[in-house]
Formats: sequence, structure tokens, C-alpha cells
Amino acid sequence: MVKSNGILLALAMSSFMLTTPVVMLHEQSKTVLAQKKNGNAKKTKLSDSQIIKNLGVKKVANPSNDALTTKYANIVKGQQYTWENPYIKVNPYENSPLTALMIFHTDQPTKISYRVIGKTANTTIKNEVKGYQTNHQVPIVGLYAGYDNSVEVTMTDQFDNKQTKTVKIKTANLPKWIKSFPINVTVKDKTKMSLGSNELTVLNRTTKQTFAVDGDGEVRWYYLRWNEHIFEQLNNGHILLFNKIKSGDEKYNMLVETDYLGRVYRQFSFDKTLGGSYAGTAGLSLVHHDVAEMPNGNWLLTVDDGSKYVEDTIAELNPNTGKIVKVIDFKKIFPESMYKKSKIKANDNTSSGLGLMDWLHINTIDYDAKTGNILLSARNQDIIWSMNYQTKKINWIFTSKPAKEWPSSFHKYLLKPSKGTKYPGGQHGIYLLKETGSKLDILLYDNNIAVTNGDKKQSGKFSAATEYQIDTKKKTIKQVWSYGKNLGKQNFTEVIGYAQRLNNGNTLINFGFKNTGKESNIIEVDAYGNQVFNLTITNSPKDMTYVYRTYRMQFYPDNYVFDATK
Repeated sequence: MVKSNGILLALAMSSFMLTTPVVMLHEQSKTVLAQKKNGNAKKTKLSDSQIIKNLGVKKVANPSNDALTTKYANIVKGQQYTWENPYIKVNPYENSPLTALMIFHTDQPTKISYRVIGKTANTTIKNEVKGYQTNHQVPIVGLYAGYDNSVEVTMTDQFDNKQTKTVKIKTANLPKWIKSFPINVTVKDKTKMSLGSNELTVLNRTTKQTFAVDGDGEVRWYYLRWNEHIFEQLNNGHILLFNKIKSGDEKYNMLVETDYLGRVYRQFSFDKTLGGSYAGTAGLSLVHHDVAEMPNGNWLLTVDDGSKYVEDTIAELNPNTGKIVKVIDFKKIFPESMYKKSKIKANDNTSSGLGLMDWLHINTIDYDAKTGNILLSARNQDIIWSMNYQTKKINWIFTSKPAKEWPSSFHKYLLKPSKGTKYPGGQHGIYLLKETGSKLDILLYDNNIAVTNGDKKQSGKFSAATEYQIDTKKKTIKQVWSYGKNLGKQNFTEVIGYAQRLNNGNTLINFGFKNTGKESNIIEVDAYGNQVFNLTITNSPKDMTYVYRTYRMQFYPDNYVFDATK
């Protein structure tokens, strides 16, 4: 910890507060009372069984959603709608206004594709329903708001005979909450952007509603439930979110498996008394920051464990049973000195002096199906590391924290950087790009703020998306690509941020807390650092809804099959 730098220390202590909105005073008092009732809140380490109990996971029914599913299933089975006269319902599950569901029956098996005609070049959304069917359920995504959309639908039989027609789908105007955040696109070379046939740019905000834009910056999808941090596209094409069911709810508490139409497939609630460990914030939920899907279909979650320390535990949830099957508490992995001597504290004055400490602040988890290893990022230690999920054995650690400050048993894990390789600081969004033998390529967003370690000489001067190559045998690391340093201090972001390597080799970068949070700047660059897309959204200081992460997502994923009858 740099004790002599008062500004840096203040930033470190307030890092979480910057990423979460302040709640009303009456909500603060509720949180404090809840914490007083938590007998584990003064304990350092808890048993795995106690952590699982603290999480309090429960599968929650959704009767209104189920009723709509039954309604559409009956329409499909009734077969009263035809190619000539289809059933079309805008916002079919009342969560996603720029989508529609089309249902009709044909006597012979046919395959359906459609195009939502864009207003300009490279903005048309193209999708194809899998397989030849007679009972057709067409999930239409990517409509414009307040517009009489032209949707070109093509029906192809098994002999490759085609019929095409255009249907008109009218949508409501954008809500005020989107209009209140001006979107300005200054660069949009759509011929060089990675857009695919149905890809949109998701602006996943720290809190409140999530939305997505096309290459022009036009909103083509938004989700009505308030969401916090979590936005993960699953292998089945569904998306995993962490919602408030009602905007007036005290905190985000519902992990929801849904799809772009807004149909809810499964949802799980978590304990409501332990999530507000920092009184005065709504955002410190039991599930925070990130999730990762495992090959067995289970979900790895970054969680709070209910002890006096926060954001230093991960848990594995089996969505089929609704049970937590494993937890890893990093207080049991890393040296005790890292948390016992930590100066990164919550606002103890408003938490009844419970001494809740955010010493680690895990903000990313990525699972490698090939090796069973997990990649993690901890902002408040300026550290990234890899470990085997099953054995809990550490593979390597990358940090500027000197070897002499680690126990000797950890020295073998520390990566040695090559010349010109920068240590990250306060980083976000680490994930594996590729692995070849003993070499791993990883990508992360380097906020470049030395919270406890980091590169203190360069701290605060810029933020950047950075690619590293790691040799796991030699325990070396080298920086192989980076973008952001040339933008300087104007794009420095104390908190938040993400970088995504796109299908064509471009990189999408979210400078989410630009200008101390007044703006979020999303830039897509090619391999040579040339900008092909530049979007800025103006944030509201009152709402504190910064763009937490930006994703370029396929809005009709290859593995997605919509079936209202199941």
C-alpha cells in the first residue's frame, strides 16, 4: 500500500463505491439492521457448509412468465395461424420491447429465415430458425423503436422452393431512461467492424437496464428488468443476468436465465440480509461482478460469503438442482497477511463498525474447459492468477508485489515479465484468448491505477486493453499488444472497463468510467490500432449507471432453439 499518496489511497478505498449506486437512507438502515443479525459477520473464515447456508439459494417460480409460455404453446398447438395470416406478438414476454414472436403452421415441413431491414447499410439483422418444421415459432430480435419495421420472411421447403414476404411490425418509442443518455457515434466504418449477420453491441451498465445498439449506434434491443453487472451468454444461447424483479426492490437478488425475447427459463434468489455488506450501497450483492459457465452446465459465481470480508469467494451453482455444490474462499488460499493487513475497507462508519473489508475484490472469473483451470482478476490487489479449479493448486501469479513480500512457498508461482511488459493495476475482464502448448494468450482491461501494487509510476496516466502471452513452463510473461496509451489521460478510468477480441481480429474496448464517470466511451480498433467504431454515451451522475462492460453479441446464437411448447 502506498501510504504517502493520499489521493491514490482514497481512490482505492472508494473503488467499489464508484461502481455502485447510493441507496436511500432508509435502505441503509435496513442493511445495518440485517448485518447486526448476521452472527458470521465478525468472523474471518467460515466453513464451506456455512457459506453455502449464508448464500441461501432458492429456486423461484415465475407464474406470469409461465402463463405466457402456456399461451404461446396453445397457439402453436392450435395451428389456426398460417403463412398467409401469422400470429405476431411484440414484446411477447413483457421484458424485451424490441422483439417479436411469430407463430404459424404449414402443411409441409419448411425452414424459416428472416431479415429485419436496417435503415442504413450493414444494419440489417439476419436470422434463421434451425431445421424444417410445420409448427413455426420465429423469435424476431433487433427491431427499431418507434418504427414500422419491415421484416422480410423467407420460407424454404425441402426441395429448396422459396416464398418470401414482408411483414410490418410496429414498435413503441424508446423509453425516457434511454433517451436521457445521449449516444454519440463519431466513427462507424461498418465495412471494417465485426458485425456478422446479427451482432449488436451490448451496453451492460453497472445497474439498471441493459440495452444494445447497431453499427449506427441505434438502439435495437433493451431489457426492462433492472440488471447489475452480470451478462453472460450461455452455451444454449440463453443469457444469464442478475436482476431486480421490481425497480423498487431493496437490492439485486435474482439470478435469471432468460433469452433475448425475455422468456425466463430459471431464476434463483439469494439471501437478502447479507448482500448489503457496505451499508449505503445497493450494489454489494451476494452475487457480484462475474459468472462463468462450466462444461457440465454449472455456473461459477463471484460471491460474498457472509463473513466480515467481502468479494473474496467463488461458488459453483448447479442450475438443475438449485444447489451450491462447491465454494472456494481465497482467504484459505492466499497468505493471511494479504487480508489481515489490508487497508481497503468499506465505509465502516455506516456499517456499525463491523469492519467489512474488500481486500481482494474479485471482478473476473474465466473457466478453461480444456485444462480445468480458472483465470481470476482481483482489483484491490492488482493481481491476476490461474489455478486449477478441482485441486485449487495455483499455476501462476502476475503482480508487481515483490517476491520478498510473499511467503517463500509462493515464489515459484510468480511470473517474470519481459522488457517492456507493464504490470496491470485495478484491472478488469481477464479471459483466455488461446493456448498453444505451454503458451497462453490472455486479454484484459488495464485500468492502470495502482490500488495496492500495480505500476505506480504510470498509474493514472492512461487505461488500455492489453494482450499478454504467458509461458507457463518458463514462468514468463510478455506484453504482445495494447491499445489505449495513445489516448492518454482523457481515457483513463479509475474503475470499470472491458476488452473483447472479436471474430475478425478487432478489439472492442469499453472505457466505462471516462471523465470520472460522466461518459462511457466504447471503441473498436483493428489489429493495428485503427479505430473503426467510436461511441460515447453520456452518463447521469445522479443515476450512476456507467457502462460496466461492453460485448459484441450474436443475437440469434447458433445453439439457440426457441420452443414455447417446452
